[in-house]
Amino acid sequence: MSPPVRITREALYAVLAHARRERGLECCGLLAGRAGVITTVFPAQNSLASAVAFEIAPTELFQLFHRMRELALDHLGIYHSHPAGENAPSPTDIERAYYPDVAYVIVSPREDSPWPVRAFSIRGEGVAELAVETVQG
Repeated sequence: MSPPVRITREALYAVLAHARRERGLECCGLLAGRAGVITTVFPAQNSLASAVAFEIAPTELFQLFHRMRELALDHLGIYHSHPAGENAPSPTDIERAYYPDVAYVIVSPREDSPWPVRAFSIRGEGVAELAVETVQG
């Protein structure tokens, strides 16, 4: 069994707030921290401006990874939202999961969502849901 995704309450709220601000589009960004705990959210612009897909432009992605290194943080996850559907990996999400060692966090901005934040390990075609554990920041 895979270890849970550990995230501070502040980081979790930041991801949810980003998804709720971008209600009609998939929001996206990177997650970072230390010692396996996500503490920092790096919101990004969805260069596709789409409600059903996301992409971070290469230049912005490079800048975010550079900032992460400057802060001596580890890349621990990628997040995006599914504004209308279930927050589970779509076939496109699975196909584009280029970072097999990080958690893929998928957020639902819908107020009635039973699980607004879910996390997954995606390795090739293998998808496993991960528990999300909030910790003190």
